[in-house]
Amino acid sequence: MRISTILGTTLALTAGLLSNIPAASAIRLADGTVYFAQPPSLVSASTTFNDVYVWGAKYYFTLSLPNNAGEPLQRVTITQQEGIDDIEFDLEDSRAFEGTRGDKGKTIALGSVMRDDNKRMLSIAFDPPVAPGKTVTIALNPIRNPKYAGVYLFGVTAFPPGEKTHGQFLGFGRLHFYDNRDFGWP
Repeated sequence: MRISTILGTTLALTAGLLSNIPAASAIRLADGTVYFAQPPSLVSASTTFNDVYVWGAKYYFTLSLPNNAGEPLQRVTITQQEGIDDIEFDLEDSRAFEGTRGDKGKTIALGSVMRDDNKRMLSIAFDPPVAPGKTVTIALNPIRNPKYAGVYLFGVTAFPPGEKTHGQFLGFGRLHFYDNRDFGWP
């Protein structure tokens, strides 16, 4: 009986102490740099058409922001790292929504979408930032798919809000394009 009383008291005290721990907050360095406490994750990258030189495709990049991120998601950069052809995008046709490609949810407002041609990078800002605990999908509209078949890798980096933030690299979105044209050659 004594052991069960001690064990019960210990568990009750531990539960009481743990319930007073605040939710995850962002990490702020002395110089003011803001980090995610728990960074988002890149869930998937996909396209509606994977044939070369096709117009009308959409590229989807899905990210999941955990409940304990500590900060909302303010901005995402998507940088083409691999691929023979530079893919150009219609920036004005960029969209974002809650959920995944298959279960499109509520539209998420975009603040700005910019391209840095020298770095082959797109910067997509959310206005307002995406709250922790959400899954967000960014839909990009390329002018056309690349001319050349192969694997195209896009590095995805997430940023919390703030004047001085540390971007968290989430990984590579991989899109594979195929040349399915039949030239009638033997």
